[in-house]
Amino acid sequence: MIGKIPPEVMARLVYARLGFADSNVLVGPATGEDAAIIDIGDGKTLVVHSDAITGASESLGWLAVNIVANDIAVRGVKPRWFLMSLFLPENSSENLLDAIMRQVDEAAKDLKIMVVGGHTEVTSGLDRPIAGTTAIGIADMEKIVTTSGAKTGDYVIMTKTAAIEGTAILCTDFASLLKDRGVDRYIIEKGSKFLAKISVVKEALALADNRIATAMHDPTEGGILGGVAELAYASRRTIELWVDKVPIARETKVVTEALKINALKLISSGALIATVPLDKLNESFEVLQKIGVEASVIGRVKDYADHLVEIVRGSSIEYVDDVYVADELFRLWRGREKTD
Repeated sequence: MIGKIPPEVMARLVYARLGFADSNVLVGPATGEDAAIIDIGDGKTLVVHSDAITGASESLGWLAVNIVANDIAVRGVKPRWFLMSLFLPENSSENLLDAIMRQVDEAAKDLKIMVVGGHTEVTSGLDRPIAGTTAIGIADMEKIVTTSGAKTGDYVIMTKTAAIEGTAILCTDFASLLKDRGVDRYIIEKGSKFLAKISVVKEALALADNRIATAMHDPTEGGILGGVAELAYASRRTIELWVDKVPIARETKVVTEALKINALKLISSGALIATVPLDKLNESFEVLQKIGVEASVIGRVKDYADHLVEIVRGSSIEYVDDVYVADELFRLWRGREKTD
């Protein structure tokens, strides 16, 4: 099993063993929720999230900061502090550590985040570097947005395009394979620059500050489909997903078709999924347009109807009942390991 642990296993072995119950924890560990929310008094909340970067090597430092920062931002909170535990393969040179920390520094400065701690070591048994990350922010309680807040009748909007992070990883870590599959060098180079679009902090804070979104979620592992399923699961609703409306960049289409993978199941940090009431739908697009972010309506929230997601493609409907969607990226890594 590669990727996230299935929810039923998490419920049995993890969520049931959380130590002392602290009443100040408003939102703790739960499938689909992006970050913990802790009441620290005076109407303020501490928002904290930990994540890991395991499916990328070339862009690890940049992703380490941005991915975990996104999970704070979708709460409607500005990320301020960052910690990282970095594990390097044996025989790593100082050049690898230098490259990773240069990316961390650049990303943190870009988002005005300070690196306040962590851990760095060389670990046996690794074939690539791995990072465990944590981001922290503080916000007024009234501004907090959760993943579980979607309401029946809300529209589902999505910023930018699907599989932004996945495209960047494919075009860096799998560039040689793409060349072997006949993908033009220009497409690969352009796709690798998708890393610049990985942050959703700007758009998430804009929607939260204007009190527009009822729920927001950062679709990481499992892609857009996984993100929509997690949002539906957390909100106890069914989401009708109009797949023909999901925007996919040309570069993403080319590289995913070359590798025979589903772009909707490819890690998608860089896109923001939000649910918006009908009476605020136009406002959401106006707010996003002002900050230069494109958005699309990709579905609608319904009362729970025995399925988490109804995938509508033309006149056909497919159903998703499992909140866990296996990411295509891990399948590629597994295939590479078998051939090495």
